[in-house]
Amino acid sequence: MLHRHSHDLGLEPTHMLDQALGQRLMECRRQSLRLVEPLSDEDMVVQAMDDASPAKWHLAHTTWFYEAFALQPYVANYAPYSRDFAYCFNSYYETKGERHPRPHRGLLTRPTAKAVFEYRQHVDDALSTLFESESLDPETQTTLAHILEIGINHEQQHQELLLTDILALFARQPLHPAYSTKPRPAAIHSELQNGVKWLSFRGGVSEIGHSGPGFSYDNEGPRHHVLIHPFKLADRPVTNGEWQTFISDGGYADPLLWLAEGWDVVQKNNWDAPEYWHNKDDTWHQMTLHGSIPVEPSAPVSHISYYEADAFARWAGKRLPTEFEWEVATADLAPIGNTLGNNALRPVTAASQSEDKPQQMFGDVWEWTASSYQAYPGYQAPEGALGEYNGKFMCSQYVLRGGSCVTPDGHIRPTYRNFFYPHQRWQFSGVRLADNP
Repeated sequence: MLHRHSHDLGLEPTHMLDQALGQRLMECRRQSLRLVEPLSDEDMVVQAMDDASPAKWHLAHTTWFYEAFALQPYVANYAPYSRDFAYCFNSYYETKGERHPRPHRGLLTRPTAKAVFEYRQHVDDALSTLFESESLDPETQTTLAHILEIGINHEQQHQELLLTDILALFARQPLHPAYSTKPRPAAIHSELQNGVKWLSFRGGVSEIGHSGPGFSYDNEGPRHHVLIHPFKLADRPVTNGEWQTFISDGGYADPLLWLAEGWDVVQKNNWDAPEYWHNKDDTWHQMTLHGSIPVEPSAPVSHISYYEADAFARWAGKRLPTEFEWEVATADLAPIGNTLGNNALRPVTAASQSEDKPQQMFGDVWEWTASSYQAYPGYQAPEGALGEYNGKFMCSQYVLRGGSCVTPDGHIRPTYRNFFYPHQRWQFSGVRLADNP
């Protein structure tokens, strides 16, 4: 995977790295810093739960990634900021050495936030120097360009994780603080959103997976043929109002709606609503990055697990779409929507409704599918440490598609495969229903 030809990445055969790539890289690095501006030093240290990580750790880990995969292997005179940082900020790369236990990242009061910012500057300076070098041979250019492209997309993933982890942290605070003090966008109440429209798809043999120019992760290929039976897909995600009806109808109390493992999780954790919902004065409220607000009935429901999505679909007499059905339904859609650049920081109601195309397929909420996260036919993990990025997680998880309200702009595409364990729900995860013809 690290030995693509330069023309595969759109690079000119010169002795310097592509300057446009460098500009995107540095803008991505600045974006991470902008995201932590509202946080105090105390906010940046604490870890809300084992699945989450402190904001300070995200800033340092994404920096370590460039150091470990680009600078140390390919820059002869590069001097690491601190050799101790590899142990502190490696995530799961076994081939890169031992690392601090994930559940204890919130105990890392040292290195300080100040040291982490200095670390980022140290690595950014080295990356800038790398783009100024005129002595890179073509093979090194190609390899580095690919690694840095992965690095940009990797940091964008952590930008989303940083925000979801801050929401998890603030939701556990008794004062329910707001990450963003800017006025939140007004809720959109559209009569068009009252009912679901069902869009029919003929099925057939379809090509699935990424191909052609542009970046993709290794788990998005190889492109292959899949037989898809005719199906129907809801024109929008399930809403908060529809979820309130599910709650009122005893959805969380009926074991017949739930997979056995899901029912065990519900009972063990006393779930009676999506994550971050709380009942105040007989009115449902939801913790958001704007603080605690009343639940907006017409907005897509978020922070639900696969188990909840599956139970809701069964309650509604429908099912979850497969990831292949979901991808087919996006064939004529641009991958744009309510993503991070909109600054809504939460799912919002679609402002309009199409007669013949699904809405909100991109942005707002990651949509659970019925598909297990597994390799496509012919898939092989890349050689080396980067082979640990995706392939080794292809077990016991489910695929989500589409991106969320805190996914960085331009990061998603129709073939993008996100994946989480079925009990996890701290991400902006929602559901869109499917049905048979």
